[in-house]
Amino acid sequence: MKDLNSYWKQRLSGKRVLITGGSTGIGREVTILLATLGAKCMICGRNQEQIDETIAETKKVYPESYCIGLAVDLANKEGIEQLFTTLDRELGGIDVLVNNAAIGSGSILDGVYAEWKYSIDTNLLSYLACCHEAAKRMEVDGKGHIVNIGSMSADVRGEGSSIYVAAKAGIQGFSEALRKEINPKGVKVTLLEPGAVDTDMQEGEAAEKLTKIEKQEMLKAEDIAIAVAFCLVQPDRSEVISLQIRPHLQLI
Repeated sequence: MKDLNSYWKQRLSGKRVLITGGSTGIGREVTILLATLGAKCMICGRNQEQIDETIAETKKVYPESYCIGLAVDLANKEGIEQLFTTLDRELGGIDVLVNNAAIGSGSILDGVYAEWKYSIDTNLLSYLACCHEAAKRMEVDGKGHIVNIGSMSADVRGEGSSIYVAAKAGIQGFSEALRKEINPKGVKVTLLEPGAVDTDMQEGEAAEKLTKIEKQEMLKAEDIAIAVAFCLVQPDRSEVISLQIRPHLQLI
């Protein structure tokens, strides 16, 4: 049996990792954890202040960490291009993509076309575009790992969330097909689908969400970060294809 503490660091040290939506919630915790394990992290988000705060917290937790950020909107082509141009310049390539950028969205019975489009462009099309750019670079290296953060909403399909469900169901199907396309090129694809997680996207007051966590009805964002790291440190011969993780007492 390996010394798991040193093994996880060995597997992640020096890896060039791009985390979309890395300035808040799940992405923030993924960034902090992977950076403390030696990965070279680049994050993006729409708010520069949140990006700076995440980078500062990462340095506070692990002063030797490498973490940079870019404020960009992935709902448009220009944002995607700017992100990967900066990635190439600053990291010289990519070993891991954690596709995590997302916004909350509700029912198709509410809102207007422009709002639905922005949600789908952010929650689904940005995943496709980032996978395209990452896979193109990984293929040259003959290796890499893409982790798409989906949601158990893809299967639960709750009332009042049809737009969000459409995006997450799309990510689910896309990930399965993508794996068949790029596995032969040496690139792994993992679909990670959380249940309820304490993030800004979850409705409710902080005290209410804390109570749910204590009752094991809601996860912390750091729980998902641990799951992401687990998927990434697998031996080259091993691949976590899909992983659902939910609170012990979220009975869905």
